[in-house]
Amino acid sequence: MRSRMPLFPFTAIVGQEDLKLALLINAINPAIGGVLIRGEKGTGKSTAVRALAALLPEVEAVAGCVYGCHPQGVDGLCEDCQRRRIEGNGLPVVRKAVPVVTLPLGATEDRVLGTIDLEAAIHSGHKRFEPGLLARAHRGILYIDEVNLLEDHLVDILLDVAASGVNVVERESVSVAHPARFILVGTMNPEEGELRPQLLDRFGICIEVKGLVNPVARAAIVNNRLAFERAPEDFISAQQAAETELKHRVQRAREVLLTVQVSEAALQLAVHLALTMGAEGHRADLVTIRAACALAALEGRTAIESADIKRAAVFALRHRLVHHPLEDEEIDTARLVEQIDAAAAGESLPPASEKKSL
Repeated sequence: MRSRMPLFPFTAIVGQEDLKLALLINAINPAIGGVLIRGEKGTGKSTAVRALAALLPEVEAVAGCVYGCHPQGVDGLCEDCQRRRIEGNGLPVVRKAVPVVTLPLGATEDRVLGTIDLEAAIHSGHKRFEPGLLARAHRGILYIDEVNLLEDHLVDILLDVAASGVNVVERESVSVAHPARFILVGTMNPEEGELRPQLLDRFGICIEVKGLVNPVARAAIVNNRLAFERAPEDFISAQQAAETELKHRVQRAREVLLTVQVSEAALQLAVHLALTMGAEGHRADLVTIRAACALAALEGRTAIESADIKRAAVFALRHRLVHHPLEDEEIDTARLVEQIDAAAAGESLPPASEKKSL
């Protein structure tokens, strides 16, 4: 059995605060709907995603279940676990690390969703299902690098499953369904093509990443990486206290999230920002509230502040601005923050033609 490769610690990642925060709030509140990370290669995206999993507590799963079903069926049970429960054999429990599944760029639909052996179903009457990557990602993280290069129909399917929490595979008259709840993380380089607006909107939040320009920060990145490669165990040990503190903070935030109250003022501010900035539909308003709740919980608060709403709106509105076609220009985060601050303060915004320079 291959030994598990050491993971670069989340707390040792220099800069990229939006990236780290977006991942943390999705881990606290998966209902946010995942995160789309736009920007340059080599900015620590995959490193941060894998490091996030190490911060999450181990999960209880049914022993021998290929999907890792929750023993109490919290996220639904697969057909095999349902049968075992009905038969009264009990559901043996094991603890396992949160899975991180990377979807390869050339993955086929069968590999992602799973396949049904129709011949076996016809001749024996039993459904023989070969689980796909979505089965492995259940209760974990599904990481899609260069999501904009996937075929649109496959992205559609992935987003549908992420929203419903159930993967349904149908072949002829045979169908199989299994739970598939995961934190969806997609990355893309806009220079290599865009996602359709309908698909962009399905990602809960969107952030922009760039290489750091501060020479001190860049030197720190290099020094940390070299130290990790030279003596990974020593490097991880030096970060252990910070990792443990952040892990406990995330666990507490998940508990606090259940008690966070959404005031009428917070709700009205979220709606006002979505309307003023020109977001289509209602998803932006809802995601802003959900993200703001997670931000408050991360700080140990049970009440949302206006700063939470404005920070969440930057994440929720970036890819939903009607007057800012993503295919035309790259969005500047600082300018977007200014516009949201102005909208929150009730100041007039520039006309649509000027909004395109965000």
